[in-house]
Formats: sequence, structure tokens, C-alpha cells
Amino acid sequence: MAFNDLLQQVGGVGRFQQIQVTLVVLPLLLMASHNTLQNFTAAIPTHHCRPPAEANFSQDGGLEAWLPRDGQGQPESCLRFTVPRRGPPFPNSTDANSTGATEPCTNGWIYDNSTFPSTIVTEWDLVCSNRALRQLAQSLYMVGVLLGAMVFGYLADRLGRRKVLILNYLQTAVSGTCAAFAPNFPVYCAFRLLSGMSLASIALNCMTLSLEWLPIHTRACVGTLIGYVYSLGQFLLAGVAYAVPHWRHLQLLVSVPFFAFFIYSWFFIESARWHSSSGRLDLTLKTLQRVAWINGKREEGTKLSMEVLRASLQKELTMGKGQASALELLRCPALRHLFLCLSMLWFATSFAYYGLVMDLQGFGVSIYLIQVIFGAVDLPAKLVGFLVINSLGRRPAQMASLLLAGICILVNGVIPQDQSMVRTSLAVLGKGCLATSFNCIFLYTGELYPTVIRQTGLGMGSTMARVGSIVSPLVGMTAEIYPSVPLFIYGAVPVAASAVTALLPETLGQPLPDTVQDMESRRRGKPRRQQQDQQKQMVPLQASARENGL
Repeated sequence: MAFNDLLQQVGGVGRFQQIQVTLVVLPLLLMASHNTLQNFTAAIPTHHCRPPAEANFSQDGGLEAWLPRDGQGQPESCLRFTVPRRGPPFPNSTDANSTGATEPCTNGWIYDNSTFPSTIVTEWDLVCSNRALRQLAQSLYMVGVLLGAMVFGYLADRLGRRKVLILNYLQTAVSGTCAAFAPNFPVYCAFRLLSGMSLASIALNCMTLSLEWLPIHTRACVGTLIGYVYSLGQFLLAGVAYAVPHWRHLQLLVSVPFFAFFIYSWFFIESARWHSSSGRLDLTLKTLQRVAWINGKREEGTKLSMEVLRASLQKELTMGKGQASALELLRCPALRHLFLCLSMLWFATSFAYYGLVMDLQGFGVSIYLIQVIFGAVDLPAKLVGFLVINSLGRRPAQMASLLLAGICILVNGVIPQDQSMVRTSLAVLGKGCLATSFNCIFLYTGELYPTVIRQTGLGMGSTMARVGSIVSPLVGMTAEIYPSVPLFIYGAVPVAASAVTALLPETLGQPLPDTVQDMESRRRGKPRRQQQDQQKQMVPLQASARENGL
């Protein structure tokens, strides 16, 4: 396609691309921290009821006299005796007739602060009858991610990638900092929701802005780089959370750097491809010449002119100057096919992923160690994924990663609970496959959708991923029926979704489509000359939208 030739003319992967991609990708280190931050800021330490204020331990027989025991002989977390038990303890019974009458923890709780000095759980007593509020905070964050993918994905196609990124960095910095100083739980949840909205858009625009400034042969490399940066962010979170265990300090530490990202984002250069798809040929020329100058290709930049761009980008100009409406994802048959298939892939990947990574305390070992292991498995998994993506293609990589992840989770569901080493190993392997799937789906979606609706398509895909992350903890509640039921569901969904990949076209070595006609022609395998002959006969997507009153 002509635009790829223009990118090569102004330097290909030159100094500009290297600097801008690095600066665009850098904030993803902390995005990983925000996504799973509640594993640490909302950790639940060991706790038990606080005795009444008037209790006299020297006369009552100590704190133990107030605490009934559960079936394992451990103090109950949510009950206490109404009067202290001075007689022999009854460690294996909590029946009121044998151990004395019990009551809820009306005076609050005493927490074991040896591992977690302060969390939102200990500060606002999100235990026992209030335990569901802890999960509510994470669900509201994911609702924010869902809303952000929808709203900012649309705005990025209308206003440009750069403007939306600048806004998102500022929103993340302000809302994350305010969450660290939240006076109560509702205010904390509100700011976490706002953080989720902006972080979802940062992830989408980071991929899009990078892809649209790079030649075809480098796209898989950059997609894998972005995945590795996210994985390194998981290591960073484990180290930072261990060094800064107080939840307010940790929340502040992962939010303040976004002020720096906001400042330097003003120096980003908007996507020339987006300018051309918007019909702004003058801005396209100015942007390409600026990039040529940065890349040391000033002479090549001076060769560009409005006439050259009109000749090179004739197709983009003739196919309409406006942006396509999000409704075209359902109205246009080719886009509808993509939207439905990709939605299933996004949902399945996120659904199974968050089913595994948001219950680190359930492994029974150090939460910091599990965080490191989950981050470490991404390194070889994404390397293998990169090799498959570059050699066999996007479709085989997407299919294999989902299928293997689902099989690992399903097998985990039939292994006895006491074989913790085997179960943990399979969970880690499944998480690595799902991380590879995430890496591939971002790249694959960006390459499948045409420029006129690419960011909207990515936004809708991320929206379906957030639906999966919201539904995932609800499925976890089915463990009350049978402990392995959640694993069977978490495993079956990605296995089913892997079959959908067969309905999508391969994009390995293919140029990015700028219009729906490009996408349809590639799917049908038509030669380039035939595409060009048919362009004159096609009704522009945007014109069709206007005729229908959009």
C-alpha cells in the first residue's frame, strides 16, 4: 500500500520511531501495576474480633477467652463470645450451647499487620459481612476500563490518538493520586473507576499510535515489545509492593509518574495515517516532513508535496474524508464478521486471565512470590508467541495460545486439591498462554480493522475484554457449589473461542488496510490491480453512513 512506501521514504524505523515508540510504551510498566494493584492494596490479613472496650484481660483469661474456634482450631474471624470463656476451650466446635453464646464483631477487628501494615480492607473493615465490598472496588475499576475503551476509543478516531493520550495521562495521574488520599471507601471507588477509564485508553492508543508509524515488517516486533513491557511491569509491582506495603503509599507511587508522562506526551507527533484517513492532507504532509527531518532524511522530506501525496494516497482520498461510525461495526457485513469473532476472542482471553491472576492469596504461598512467578512465565511464553506470530502467522498463534490455556485450566480442575505443586504449575502455564493470547489479540485486531475505524474496533474489543474481567469474579462464586466448577468454566470458554480464530483472515506480511474495501479485498484474496479497478465503483463507507442519517 502507498502509505507504507511513504514511511520507508521518510526513514522507516528511524530515530523518530525509536524515540516515540519508547516513550509511548514506557507508561505500560505502571499500567500492569494498576490492573492488579488490589492484590496488594486490598489484601486480607489474618483477623479476629476485637473484644469489648470494657474487657479486662487479666480477669477474663486473656484475648483467647473471647474467641471461639473453627473446625481447624483457629480463632473465628467473624464471631466472638458474648462473655469470655474461662473454662476449658472447645477448639472444634462453635455451637452456642457447648462454647457459649456468640455474636458478630460489634467492636471491629484486630488484624495481623506483619505482612500488610495497611490495606483498604484493614482501614475500612472490608471483612465478614462487608467482604463483598472488597471485590466491588475491583469490579468498579473494571467497569471504568470498559467505559474508557468505549468512550476514548471513539474519541481517538475522531480527535486523534495524541490528544486522547495526553488527556488520559493527566486523568490517570490525578485520579490515582486522589485515590491515595481518599477519605472513605466510596470516594476511593470513584477515583479507581476514573483511573480504569484512562488506563484502558492508554493501552489501546499506545498500540495504535505505534503501529501506524511503523512499516509492515516491524509490527510484530513492536507488539511483542509492548507485551514484554507489561510483563516487566508485573515484576515491578511485586518489588514495589514488597518495599512499600502501606496501601496509600503504594497507590501514590504508581500514580505520580503519570504526571511526567503527561508532560512529555505533548511532544508526541500525531499519526500521519490518521491525518490522511481524516482527509487532512496538509497535516499529513507537514507531519511526514517533520518525521523525515528527525530521521535525518530532510532531502526525502522535501521531495514530498501535496501533488505527490494526492497521487500516492488517491485511494484514501477517494474513499471518503470522514471517520466511520461505530454503528458500522454492526451494519457493514465485513466489519460485523470481524467484530463478532474478535469480541469472542477478547472476552475469552480476559475472562480466563483475570480468573487466574486476581486470586493470588488462594495459592497458599507468598503473594509476592506468586506475582514474580506469574510475571516470569510471560517472558518465555511471549518469546515463543513472537516466533509463532512471525513465522506461522497471527491466526495459528492466537488459536494455539487460547487452546493450550483452556486445556491447562481444565486439567487443573480434575487434579486433587492436595497436589498444590502440580496445580500451581498448570495455573502458571495457563497464565503464560493467556498472556501470549493478549499480546497477539492486540496486534491481530489492529491489523484486521481498517484505519477509518481501527481505534473504535480496538475500543470495542477491549470493551468485551472488560466484560470478561467483570464476569470472571462472579463465576468464582460457583466454587460454593463445587470447588472445581470455576476452573471448568474458565477453561471451557477459551477452548471454544479458539475455534472462532479459524473464521478470521491471516495478516502476516499484509499491509494495514485503510478502508473497508481494502479489508474485503484482502479477505477475498483479490490482486492489487483488481482492487484498484473496483475502488472507483465502490460507495465510500462514510457516504453510506451519511445517507443513513448518521
